[in-house]
Amino acid sequence: MPRNTSSPSHSTRATPLALSELHLRLEFLEKEHKSILKQIKRKRTELKNFVEQMRTLATEILHQASPSFQKMAELDQNIHTLFEEIFTTRKFGKQTLKNIEAVYLNLQLTGIISPKPSRKQFNPELEELFNSSATEEAFSGETAEGRHQNWQAQESLESPSVARTEESRKIRQTFLRLAEIFHPDKVKDSETQRYYTEIMKEINKAYQEGDLARLLEIERIQEVGEVIDNNSEDDLTRKCRTLEQQNQILLNQYENLKRELRSVKNTPEGGMVSDSRQAAKKGIDSMAIMVETIESQLNVVSQIRDFVKDFREQKITIKEFLGGPVSLHSLDEETMEDILEQMLSELMR
Repeated sequence: MPRNTSSPSHSTRATPLALSELHLRLEFLEKEHKSILKQIKRKRTELKNFVEQMRTLATEILHQASPSFQKMAELDQNIHTLFEEIFTTRKFGKQTLKNIEAVYLNLQLTGIISPKPSRKQFNPELEELFNSSATEEAFSGETAEGRHQNWQAQESLESPSVARTEESRKIRQTFLRLAEIFHPDKVKDSETQRYYTEIMKEINKAYQEGDLARLLEIERIQEVGEVIDNNSEDDLTRKCRTLEQQNQILLNQYENLKRELRSVKNTPEGGMVSDSRQAAKKGIDSMAIMVETIESQLNVVSQIRDFVKDFREQKITIKEFLGGPVSLHSLDEETMEDILEQMLSELMR
């Protein structure tokens, strides 16, 4: 009698099919996971290198241009002193005084000299202009670090609190899991303790910076990740869910790194690095050009100082003074702005 063979029931087919689908899903998520980690690593390296270039360039500028900046600061102070002497030692009519004050204020507003608190002699209209929000913004002297902190604060305000809480929870879970494994007190061997101590330093740093990518990288290198049963539907499902959550957090981290890099590049210091890179590609010595530009600035401001000094000593008339230095008339407005563009920011550092 032939053996009775019944066809497999629906329930016996479901588990292999579910496992197969989970295996495919897990494979996709793991590939995505590795890809995001690589992108984060590249972007983090790019940001680190750019910041290092900013520091190097700033150090080089300070070394080569410091004497010129000192001269610029002295000229700046000389001009302010000369104007104070003009206002305190000479007598003018009301309209003439207003015109001279306007010249002094204009030198500050255009960045040729540094801003000073408004004098009591200034008329209300000029004082209001000097103290306007636009002027305060122009002379705020906000640093790259300050801009970055402001951006971070704004970003924090705009981020959904629920997402931040979930992200923080996942990062903390990973941190606690690694801390449980690598806490130096868990071992008695002195050499292992030293090794664990170094790992814990990295773990703590990554946790404090909210760097999930680094925590997962430590987990991978130390081979202490979760072990799952590839034939267990529950294990596979849990692993897929964990990877989905981690990948979303990692994507957020990657986007934050991109925004941070853009923010740094958009600072004046970042612009100088970008300009320096482009100049180098064209074989141009950007540092030499910068020093030359500063010397041009010094020449212009020196002429203005001498011009104001001549007026204080009554070597030129009021009409000549209000007309401005003849030697600078040949420079159009755009050229003057280019020459004087960086001076104020450097003086205010």
